[in-house]
Amino acid sequence: MSPTSETANGGRRLVIVESPAKAKTIKGYLGPGYVVEASVGHIRDLPSSAAEVPAKYKGEPWARLGVNVDESFQPLYVVNSDKKDQVRKLKDLLAESDELYLATDEDREGEAIAWHLREVLKPKVPVRRMVFHEITKDAIRAAVANPRELNQRLVDAQETRRILDRLYGFEVSPVLWKKVMPRLSAGRVQSVATRMVVERERERIAFRSAEYWDLTGTFAPGAGAAGEADGTAFDARLVSVDGRRVAQGRDFGADGQLKQPDQVQHLDEQASRALAAALTETEYAVRSVESRPYRRSPYAPFRTTTLQQEASRKLGMGAKPTMQVAQRLYENGFITYMRTDSTTLSDTAVRAARAQVTQLYGADYLPDRPRTYAGKVKNAQEAHEAIRPSGDRFRTPAETGLTGEQFRLYELIWKRTVASQMKDAVGQSVTVKVGGRAADGRDCEFSASGKVITFHGFLKAYVEGSDDPAADLDDRERRLPQVAEGDPLGAREISVDGHATKPPARFTEATLVKELEEREIGRPSTYASIIGTILDRGYVFKKGTALVPSFLSFAVVNLLELHFGRLVDYGFTAKMEDDLDRIAAGEAEAVPWLRRFYFGTDAADGDARPAGSPGDAADAASDPDHLGGLKALVTDLGAIDAREVSSFPVGEGVVLRVGRYGPYVEAPTDGDDDTPAKRADVPEDLPPDELTLELAKELLAKPSGDTELGTDPATGHLVVAKDGRYGPYVTEVIPEVEAARAKGGKAAKNAPKPRTASLLRSMALDTVTLDDALRLLSLPRVVGTDAEGVEITAQNGRYGPYLKKGTDSRSLTDEEQLFTVTLEEALAIYAQPKQRGRAAAKPPLKELGTDPQTERPVVVKDGRFGPYVTDGETNATLRRDDDVETITPERGYELLAEKRAKGPAKKTTKKAAAKKTATKKTAAKKTAKATTAKKTATKKTATKKTATKKSAATGAKKTAAKKTAAAKTAE
Repeated sequence: MSPTSETANGGRRLVIVESPAKAKTIKGYLGPGYVVEASVGHIRDLPSSAAEVPAKYKGEPWARLGVNVDESFQPLYVVNSDKKDQVRKLKDLLAESDELYLATDEDREGEAIAWHLREVLKPKVPVRRMVFHEITKDAIRAAVANPRELNQRLVDAQETRRILDRLYGFEVSPVLWKKVMPRLSAGRVQSVATRMVVERERERIAFRSAEYWDLTGTFAPGAGAAGEADGTAFDARLVSVDGRRVAQGRDFGADGQLKQPDQVQHLDEQASRALAAALTETEYAVRSVESRPYRRSPYAPFRTTTLQQEASRKLGMGAKPTMQVAQRLYENGFITYMRTDSTTLSDTAVRAARAQVTQLYGADYLPDRPRTYAGKVKNAQEAHEAIRPSGDRFRTPAETGLTGEQFRLYELIWKRTVASQMKDAVGQSVTVKVGGRAADGRDCEFSASGKVITFHGFLKAYVEGSDDPAADLDDRERRLPQVAEGDPLGAREISVDGHATKPPARFTEATLVKELEEREIGRPSTYASIIGTILDRGYVFKKGTALVPSFLSFAVVNLLELHFGRLVDYGFTAKMEDDLDRIAAGEAEAVPWLRRFYFGTDAADGDARPAGSPGDAADAASDPDHLGGLKALVTDLGAIDAREVSSFPVGEGVVLRVGRYGPYVEAPTDGDDDTPAKRADVPEDLPPDELTLELAKELLAKPSGDTELGTDPATGHLVVAKDGRYGPYVTEVIPEVEAARAKGGKAAKNAPKPRTASLLRSMALDTVTLDDALRLLSLPRVVGTDAEGVEITAQNGRYGPYLKKGTDSRSLTDEEQLFTVTLEEALAIYAQPKQRGRAAAKPPLKELGTDPQTERPVVVKDGRFGPYVTDGETNATLRRDDDVETITPERGYELLAEKRAKGPAKKTTKKAAAKKTATKKTAAKKTAKATTAKKTATKKTATKKTATKKSAATGAKKTAAKKTAAAKTAE
């Protein structure tokens, strides 16, 4: 039955989706009788702060968790504060509807959103679950005609996952606050991802470079040293000497050293040059020619992780912007659902892809039978097919009308999908072995490999990228001359090549996604948000495309490994995913599993040791199901030495420490124990593997930049001038505070707080005096009070000097006025109308070049909220780890691409607001007329109707006016 015939009886159906963009697209396919509205994501969740916990639960010991751990781990859900108006709107729409269709995404999270909507809205009309994986007219109409019931199993699985993540995050994060630094966070997958990045950096720190040398010969058919000069020369690399293989890069381990030195010939520079000299007069011949058929099958269609990896390689897009752009393509009907672990294509998609193969490349490129890609990754999300162009006929990129990132990502998906239904690429691969005996009698063998593609097949449409820039791609050919065994060869040149082992490459977003998936950790659909989280938390920063761990992440991972070892163990984290999948499949119960995770094994079993304790590794090997309790582990923190977990030896007594104000190196002094250790700040953007002992000594040897200005006669405290991360400033030194800091602790609560003040623009660090500093430290200065007794102060702020009276601030024209402005002058300034205008545009701080996407010049500017990059249309604020001086053009383009992927910020103009208000008034009048003949069920309903009638009394008119004003304010 079609939607039109279903609504012929005048029934009204409310369809709820997650996003406004999705709602707009779907509404165009359903027509009259359907109201499509967005929930705008989740409408309720566990409380994010103590303020969101309802009053009746605030006294409960579990209230801060939002999960009643004593009563079957019952979650406490609250409607998000920013969704209350939307929930009210949905309830109003539902009250006027005859049916409710919950059309959220067809995965665990989408099923949970649908369940929350039903629980909050409490519909009294029939509820249908409407599912689809592409937003096309046929798909939407089919979904309406074939609804299903809510899948409670998926809801339970998502709830269990949410509760588990809450317990992990809310119990472990406070440990980081106490022992490392405030406002940090821990998470089931984000902590493991951070550990991976840190472990790779540890490998780089432990790495020691080694040299190895080899020889390359340039050969050509024919006898003699020159050979024939007919363009048939080819290069071959030395592979063995006297039957012993010559060491190559693959023979060296992650530490840079040979893995099995007794099994290979390790040539140094002297030995390789001597061998090359001995080979100059050698006669060479072909020892063998091995030819094998070459065949390469198409790559499977995209799933979430492979799309993220390939978008990174080919388009330079991070995981998060890739998913944002894909979301917009999906919501606007261009591609199927983008959070999927399936490589399956529907019959409709296969027919569409095969049709385009024939149309664009010819029947010769079409296989006899459709290709199938039925394999799915472990822990796969439910439902969905692969990511592909939507519809039963694929639009070519040129037909979409898309531009920018959306065009490029759609083109990538389209090419990959079409290529997946094309014939194999075929050809021949050839290996030629060349031998000769050196003047000193040593037998040397060279090897060369070639590849010739005789039929490109799917490679005509698509070639997959590589994480290794030096790797040959699948369509790369290398032709060798036609030679046969025994043919003489002439050596044109024997060259000597030196190499140095390189440390393991840092993760990029693409390779980290690949690593997480291969280790079966977390959900592929969440990888983009996980990488975004560790970047935002400051655990990782970017250097080009590489993910570099901060020193802070070293401290966090160190603490987690030492005291929560099992929680960041790769195998244990992967096993948790298996357990959650068993719960989703109905093979395990959620509550007993959560109880074991949180409370641990029963004491009656004789083993109640918490997770992460020493001995867990042995227990895990003998009893994989053994699990101690998280609660006991976070309760006893006495064994955690905050100073120890944040300290890392550099060498010769020098230690790197991670403090509350950033990383620093510390070296003991030659004096007594009471002499404070010498310290020096470490740049936060310094990659940890670059902090050598030599660099640490250089930092310690540099002047601190602190200048002692003198003693404040009023307090007796020393006043110093410093150069801080936010510019030069002056501060006072309070002995008890400094002593506490030197010992790595906090000052007593009743200790005075040092006064601090930034230097004025007219001051310089090398010329500031004690008098200048005392004047600055006297700010803010009380100027006086106005006629109503409100105090007026003169203050120096981020945007210059200003006066403040209550919440009313007025700028001063000169910094000197901070100390000279009188009460009369201040009152005169406040007597003038407040100036509201835009200052003259500042010149750019740096020019980066032309954005390859928009072809607009990109510059760095200084804005109200700090430096930002802009191409004239899009602005993107620099992140914490970005620096104006060192930011690269590529990084600027990346920030702009991320901002464009999010779309423009929504703005409501005054005209639009007025229009909305007018619409509301009209609707109110219509409602009043329509309801005058009905009886009022409650006093509240009667009052509301009376207030909207034209003939209402004066009191009702006032109420209506208040409602209108409230509506305007809300808008």
